[in-house]
Amino acid sequence: MQTPMNQEQVLGIFKETGALLEGHFLLTSGLHSNQYFQCARVLQHPRHCETLCRVIAEHFRAHRIDVVVAPAMGGIVVAQEVGRQLDVRTIFAERKEGVMQIRRGFEIAAGERVLVCEDVVTTGGSVQEVVKIVLDRRGALTGVACIVDRSGGTVRFDQAPEPLVPVLRLHAVTYRPDACPLCAQGIPAVKPGSRGNA
Repeated sequence: MQTPMNQEQVLGIFKETGALLEGHFLLTSGLHSNQYFQCARVLQHPRHCETLCRVIAEHFRAHRIDVVVAPAMGGIVVAQEVGRQLDVRTIFAERKEGVMQIRRGFEIAAGERVLVCEDVVTTGGSVQEVVKIVLDRRGALTGVACIVDRSGGTVRFDQAPEPLVPVLRLHAVTYRPDACPLCAQGIPAVKPGSRGNA
């Protein structure tokens, strides 16, 4: 049996791959932060992707998952690798005209045991939209997992048996735009990630 990774080992992978960025960032949630976890820089390396996603796959292996689903864009690679390791279908939800939905002929059948995966959770908004899709289609929400939980454990998805299973849990500092000290210093905000410019 493989020894579980500790938080320092996971953080070490992020630092090694240059995925832990420092600066002034505008997050998808609308909040500002002095740190950004660019999971794509880690997940571009298959061995790191396999290693991190194995933590999630092993946690849920006994749960008899039928399908793994992710919000596009960041969660797709995570879900695909977790699904590969569990040998189950993997699908994703995407926004059309601002609304998260299942498209491309993907389906969630009533009673299917569903695991929702994401790369980084800050406020959990996108994941919550996917959870709603699963429940609206009468899927059995079996769990929610992510690579990085930036909320320090404050974000919970109580519709699932386990509110959130992260590989790495941190309490990252975030600021409301109207109370951001980085803005007050005149430091320009960068919007990285799939909906930004990096």
